[in-house]
Amino acid sequence: MTLPDCAIVARVRRPHGVRGELVVESFTDEPDAILAPGRRLFQGTHDGVLWLDPKARTPREVHVTGLRPFKDGWLLTIDAVADRNEAERWNGRHLMVPVEELSEPDEGEVFAHELVGMTLVDAESEETLGEVIEFYELPQGLLLEFRGEKGVHSLPFVDEFVEEVDREGRRIVVRLPDGLVS
Repeated sequence: MTLPDCAIVARVRRPHGVRGELVVESFTDEPDAILAPGRRLFQGTHDGVLWLDPKARTPREVHVTGLRPFKDGWLLTIDAVADRNEAERWNGRHLMVPVEELSEPDEGEVFAHELVGMTLVDAESEETLGEVIEFYELPQGLLLEFRGEKGVHSLPFVDEFVEEVDREGRRIVVRLPDGLVS
């Protein structure tokens, strides 16, 4: 069986209530469409890779049964989670969708799961600054964590610092704030 190429669309933060609802953080700009009732999702691991059943070596497909806004995230119900005990097992897991079921990002945009491994390049000197090793969703937007010669640093993924995103070349051209890497 060929495994689907999947993109992370959400991360489970915690259970909510006793009926199996999950508080999720969305990584898509269309959560009400991507996480809509009836949609299929795949279970991911805590590390953001597709979870495979240990015996069958197949991904676990789940279906959305409910979605509603909640504080800074969403309350999601899926057919695989019926109660709080099962919901607690989903803490920190990612939810994924096959890439072919998503619309392509616009020019200069990128799927969040594609950020890890991209090279950061300084806009002025064109020197390589490092490689993205992680990203975090904050209320203000994404925060990139990258490793360079001088250690690990964080940079907001915002227009103020990001000049260009080259998906094909796996590069992000940035203008670093003074003193970030010294």
